[in-house]
Amino acid sequence: MSLPSFLLEILVCPECRSPLDEETEGEAHELRCTGEGCGLVYPVRDGIPVLLVDEARRPS
Repeated sequence: MSLPSFLLEILVCPECRSPLDEETEGEAHELRCTGEGCGLVYPVRDGIPVLLVDEARRPS
């Protein structure tokens, strides 16, 4: 399930305020920060982005 485009236009990384890109891999749905020095990956649970830095993971 993809997030609406209008929502992706306004969502930003809470850590660095860079835009987020939507990523879907299998059933995993995530939002990745586009900031060069940040790159945090935020989960999307039941269609709701969890934009908490404590819940994000560093890219592998």
